[in-house]
Amino acid sequence: MNYNQLFSSFQDQQIMVALIGAGEFGETFIRQCRRISGIQISFVCDLQPERARAALLAAGYDNSAFVSVGSNEEAATALNNGQIMITSDYRLISGLALDCVVEATGSPEAAAQVGQITLMSGFHLVMITKEADIVVGPYLHKLAKAAGRHVTPAHGDQPSLLIALLSWAEVLGMKVIGAGKSSEYDFVFDLEAEQVSWRGRTEQVQNLSDIWELSGSVGNAVQRREVALSAFPKRTVPDLCEMGIVCNHTGLMPAAAAFHAPHARVTELCDIFASQEAGGILTTTPFIDVFNCMRRTDEQSFGGGVFIIVDTEKNDSWEILREKGISVSEDGKRALLYNPSHLLGLEAAVSIMSTVWLDKPTGNQDIRHNVDLHARASRDWSAGEVLLITDNHHHEIDGLLAELNPAAHAGENGPLPYYMAAENRLRVDVKKGQLITTDMVIPPEESTLWKLRRQMEADNTDTVSSQ
Repeated sequence: MNYNQLFSSFQDQQIMVALIGAGEFGETFIRQCRRISGIQISFVCDLQPERARAALLAAGYDNSAFVSVGSNEEAATALNNGQIMITSDYRLISGLALDCVVEATGSPEAAAQVGQITLMSGFHLVMITKEADIVVGPYLHKLAKAAGRHVTPAHGDQPSLLIALLSWAEVLGMKVIGAGKSSEYDFVFDLEAEQVSWRGRTEQVQNLSDIWELSGSVGNAVQRREVALSAFPKRTVPDLCEMGIVCNHTGLMPAAAAFHAPHARVTELCDIFASQEAGGILTTTPFIDVFNCMRRTDEQSFGGGVFIIVDTEKNDSWEILREKGISVSEDGKRALLYNPSHLLGLEAAVSIMSTVWLDKPTGNQDIRHNVDLHARASRDWSAGEVLLITDNHHHEIDGLLAELNPAAHAGENGPLPYYMAAENRLRVDVKKGQLITTDMVIPPEESTLWKLRRQMEADNTDTVSSQ
């Protein structure tokens, strides 16, 4: 695809963008947009305005290019003067002459609030916070459609990248068996030292070379690896969350509620993600799943990359492609195609330009509530305990396991979405193994996330099961 041809005729139409959240994603987004002539960041909001200021300075802006604002009047004046607004109050976007808001708060509640005011103000919404998208994404799309606007995932994040890969394969007439992503961090093998590193942590693993090759039964080999690498986490909540968004965009469903998440080398995926009849681990296709990438220290990372597996349909073309380095299963029936790069905010401008200039978001436009991310207790909990997020990077709650299940109403006593449960107090004791339900949790007094979810459930009672 020639992006210059897609966008060159619009280059004189400046896109005015507000960024809400100047964290890791926001900072990379600011830096890259500084180099893009068609996009003007006009508004940067963060609870810590000094972080927004630091991000702008790091991107090469002078101090004179931005100004702190605290009211609608100050914001309007700054916009008229051509200065970038810095604030801690996202509500100041209302009434400004903007085209698009990039929501990158990382907070489910804040993201719901930003999403609602963005669409009410008549702007397009780029939704980065997956923790809100998985709870109310389908409803935000409905609100956007009613307003003649779009909600889009951002290129550079896995949902948009995987949707792009799937749609590319569909346009080319390929039969997709399944799709997924690599977990965020590779399992890096040092075979000589018998050490494995993951997310900056290193463990000794005896007889490491015994699990490096996929020998014997695939299922048994995958199980041996899981046992040998059990000192490390196998799943992270963000992986399930991101792939749940893809399920809602594409209709593909999880291979298992918590995914199989095998440890695998990239070249093995076609043989592992095969039906059990074909020697693999799957009981159903097509599928969405995740794998934990095993690689040596001298091999390229696949961390956060996305992939699809296609049926070769006995087409001799794939044998030619195998000779050119494309990964094809041993029986020649499946082939792997992938994008190993996860570039955070560097690619997000593609989604903005496509949405604003072409009226085409980089996700699907027909979004269905196909799955929910639920929480299951991995320990006993007592009434009165708060389901606190304990890993602020991954937004995970220690003591709760995440799983993707067919969409269901939370209602008064149905399964409660993971990020509706988060940060709330338990009303009752919860035993290990129990699914968290709405009646187990004391709801917050005020929550836009809960309000939007209630509205979403009221709107689609005919398509989603009630508990």
